[in-house]
Amino acid sequence: MTRDEVLRHFRDSGALLEGHFILSSGLHSPAYFQCARVLMDPKRAEPLCRALADRIHQRLGRNAVDIVVSPAMGGVVVGYELARQLGVQSLFTERVEGKFQLRRGFSLDPGARVLMCEDVVTTGKSSLECMAAIAENGGHTVAAACLIDRSDGEVDLGVPLVSLAGYRVPAYAADALPADLARTPAVKPGSRGLK
Repeated sequence: MTRDEVLRHFRDSGALLEGHFILSSGLHSPAYFQCARVLMDPKRAEPLCRALADRIHQRLGRNAVDIVVSPAMGGVVVGYELARQLGVQSLFTERVEGKFQLRRGFSLDPGARVLMCEDVVTTGKSSLECMAAIAENGGHTVAAACLIDRSDGEVDLGVPLVSLAGYRVPAYAADALPADLARTPAVKPGSRGLK
């Protein structure tokens, strides 16, 4: 699947938004990926995650991971479908008092080879927090995966990052907004509140 085909799925489903958005990192951006819109349709989620699984196999080889772990909320659906495509189980972490943890009876086998999966990676902050929870629970993150890499390869997670498409969009601190963005009212469409 080409980058243009991936982005067409996002545009056609209303998942690629333009305007003024406050990202979960607190940065402001003129574009936002609402992955829940593209993942709500299994006819879109399945081929997107199959293409991502193919890239993971090409990059890491087959049987390179034992389990997929995703941060809630955005990573849950993509993590589940990617795990299904890879033929492994899927777990997710949840924030408890601001820190990602495994809950609901989830656990990792000691030394489990984990693929950490997100819907979108921007700064890598939630990815790194999820990977810390994986390590705290005895897992070993061998790679990370996402549908959209908003850094277009710039984020360093300390492990390979396999993405379906890179899409570099500028992001600004609240006190450094360009004039045109500052004139547009900001919305916060993500699952995490502002700090």
